[in-house]
Amino acid sequence: MTFISPTYRTIKSHFTHSIKLVALLFILLSLNSCEDVVPVDVDTSAPRLVIDASIKWAKGTPGSDQRIYLSTTSSFYSNVVPKVSGAVVQINDSQNNVFTFTENPQVPGEYVCLQFSPVKSETYVLKVVYQNQTYQATETMIESPALTTITQDQQGGILGNDIQVKFFFQDIPNKDSYYLFELNTPLQALPILRVTDDRFFANNTMFGLYSNKDLKAGDRLKFTLHGTSKRYYDYMAKLLDIAGSAGGSPFQTAPATVRGNVVNQTNQDNYPLGYFRVSETDSKTYVVQ
Repeated sequence: MTFISPTYRTIKSHFTHSIKLVALLFILLSLNSCEDVVPVDVDTSAPRLVIDASIKWAKGTPGSDQRIYLSTTSSFYSNVVPKVSGAVVQINDSQNNVFTFTENPQVPGEYVCLQFSPVKSETYVLKVVYQNQTYQATETMIESPALTTITQDQQGGILGNDIQVKFFFQDIPNKDSYYLFELNTPLQALPILRVTDDRFFANNTMFGLYSNKDLKAGDRLKFTLHGTSKRYYDYMAKLLDIAGSAGGSPFQTAPATVRGNVVNQTNQDNYPLGYFRVSETDSKTYVVQ
């Protein structure tokens, strides 16, 4: 299987189907203001708050329905992900609008806002209060180009005879741009992720491609392009590098934790896991011919 980004910085990340790998990624998602990589002991580390705050604004939609998920870490070898209740969650914008996320009584750990207002280039501040500690992060809504074309040929794989699907988009002109690619395929339970930038393709048409010897006619592929900040791009590149170096093994001990943009304002040593980002996205679904 290959999934190649338009620059030569392609991150190897073979996600397995095991829930253990989800635990591995949560352990890797530890953040503060400087994306440093530091050792972590997954067996003895105290539980930390996990903040999954990905605000994604799909093109052509109002983007008003947004979800944030809170949990805590547990033992690396545990299959249980403890959900967090009783937190106060909100996002503010630069116009002093406050978007409150209310806990869903039917889904533990899920906090919902149905009146969120996404605006390109707007700055948003996430604030989470849990157990008398305040966690905060700031991000800017990043524009995404539209996916323009998807093509298929029979030139993929090592021998050049596997099905290969390419997707194209026009780089946003006159700015440094950073992108996250997400591919959902029936051949894997979890999405494939890659990051790239426009340093070799600025202001031009860019593309990514996917091939797999097991692809067949009728398979549905969903390609999603996310506009991202430089900081999130760096964060994901490190995270995927570490996941790849672990060989994708669901039983591999996490060698390090990637620290990103969420800071505990009350006690910086008790940093959370997770990331706050706000991104415009564009998606297209393609049925293999």
